[in-house]
Amino acid sequence: MILFHGSNVEITTIDLSKSKKCKDFGQAFYLSAEKEQAQKMAEAKVVQFGGEEAISVFEIDESCLASGELSVKVFTGYTQDWAEFVFNNRDENQNYLHKYDVVYGPIADDYIGLQIRDYRRNNITFEQFLHNIKYHKGITYQYAFCTQKAVDLLVRL
Repeated sequence: MILFHGSNVEITTIDLSKSKKCKDFGQAFYLSAEKEQAQKMAEAKVVQFGGEEAISVFEIDESCLASGELSVKVFTGYTQDWAEFVFNNRDENQNYLHKYDVVYGPIADDYIGLQIRDYRRNNITFEQFLHNIKYHKGITYQYAFCTQKAVDLLVRL
């Protein structure tokens, strides 16, 4: 399977310590099976941080995601379980660490921080929180490679 990473720099070596904390699926190296999604991410990173658009391409033997070799969590859509998982990972007031090598599921909305604050303050219900954090530009999925064990299976192309 071919996966794409969009950034403002070319990724030659994956260093999980450089990955930001409090992302949808935790501190991880994020990839998309859709080159267009990676391109949009690269464009956003350039606007945010400068640099030049870069799409890094990786390959992974898809069978290792299903073989039991890795601990993999899959979210097939915007579900309550997905929203709880994203909340736990994104909430800066927690030090949440999950046990998965790879997590696959939908991308949350860019403005999730506001939704977390509103939910924590009881300004919105969990159902409203779930609705509000759905990516409003259409459902897009991401892979989060969360451990070195998982990252080591990625081959840079």
